[in-house]
Amino acid sequence: MTAAWVAGSTRARALARRAAGRAVARRVAGCGSVEEALAVLAVTSYGHDVRRGQDLGEAQWAVLATLLWHLRVLAGWLPREGGQLVRVLTRWFEIANVDELMCRLAGRPADPEFTLGSAGTAWPRLRRCGSLAELRTALRGSPWGDPGGPGHREIQLGMRLAWAGRLADTVPPAARAWVLGATALLVARERYAEGRELPPRSRDRCRALLGADAVAAASVAEMAERLPFTARWALRGIGGPEALWIGERHWWARLEDDGRNLVAGPGFSAAPVAGVAAVLAADARRIRGALELAARGGDGDALESTAPDGGVVGPAGWGGDGDALA
Repeated sequence: MTAAWVAGSTRARALARRAAGRAVARRVAGCGSVEEALAVLAVTSYGHDVRRGQDLGEAQWAVLATLLWHLRVLAGWLPREGGQLVRVLTRWFEIANVDELMCRLAGRPADPEFTLGSAGTAWPRLRRCGSLAELRTALRGSPWGDPGGPGHREIQLGMRLAWAGRLADTVPPAARAWVLGATALLVARERYAEGRELPPRSRDRCRALLGADAVAAASVAEMAERLPFTARWALRGIGGPEALWIGERHWWARLEDDGRNLVAGPGFSAAPVAGVAAVLAADARRIRGALELAARGGDGDALESTAPDGGVVGPAGWGGDGDALA
């Protein structure tokens, strides 16, 4: 154990207390407008990036920017291997930047890019790409690897699955179930809800994570039976593609509960670091959903029952066209 691990783990546990929590999220969701909701958030840790006068999209983006800022600060307190874990966890933000770059290349409105700094993997090179073909070439020569094609969907899926593979090799064993569960939900949504077969490169990555038999299953129920134990929980009780949203809600609930258990656990290690990332990601998703409800006129009671998706880190943020990021 080093002094850096002690300091970093202590910082991680303190950072978990910066989450706004369910009570604040209900207050935000009960507001009658986005402007009213922003006044509530301005006095929380989200005030780092959330500002009065922002519209819904700007405020939801600012919530994610605050999450990224927290994780980048945490990385500075950790030893080299801990900082690398945080950089792997924050690769989602580079994926989000590439999603928005592809929107701009297609002539569609796009959110601002996230400032990655040392948390970036290949973004300085990727952001200069002027076409999807250039983007694929740049990815192929980076740690992301070849997404398997120059299409929008191939790049989205390829990056998410490359990230899943890296996460599975990097996170503490207790967190591996998050990665495999999210991958199972992604595959189920693509194949059974969207009716689209996985591109060859993405299929190979899914086979490496979930097993060839699970990826070849003909239905959600059959896939659940074939999944490895550490992924099977994500599809437990899901009878068909129309109920996958329940699996995603269960995924988020487990992510937050497991994260809090890792933060509360003993010792000074990578466990509380992964735990606080999970807790803060779940909190950011909840706040983004609360902002959406405020924009509709406010309904605090609906926050947990309807749970508008915030598109952060988990299954609905991993998919292709039509997800919360596209």
